[in-house]
Amino acid sequence: MRYKDMILKTSKIVFTVLALLVVISCKNTKQKLQEYVVAYNKEAVHFKADDVTLTTARGYINDNKIELRFETDLQQNETNKKNAEASFPLLLKQMIKKNQIPKELIDEGVLFHVYFLADDNTVFVHEILNKEGLSKFL
Repeated sequence: MRYKDMILKTSKIVFTVLALLVVISCKNTKQKLQEYVVAYNKEAVHFKADDVTLTTARGYINDNKIELRFETDLQQNETNKKNAEASFPLLLKQMIKKNQIPKELIDEGVLFHVYFLADDNTVFVHEILNKEGLSKFL
């Protein structure tokens, strides 16, 4: 009897420890959002795209939102605005394919507000990436 009791207690302890490890290792959406923003900003110095001089990410944990900004060296005018409206969705599509904008976060309900900006920080294009609109970029 003692041997069986000892095996049962040991099994319960092992199961509890394993369950605790699983819970600890799973990250919630807010943690993933924070980690994404930190990683994005760290890698932003290596980001290359036509006319983009700087890109940054800002996270809003309580709103479940990430803001991506793409600053350019383009002047705000109608020609540049039309070119941006054509090229920016292609850039976003590439970033989604490369997982630079993770579908996993979008699937978990995180909204990506993405801005393509002129040299004076006025907006050329503003897109909102969410579950419903993601198919537009895939």
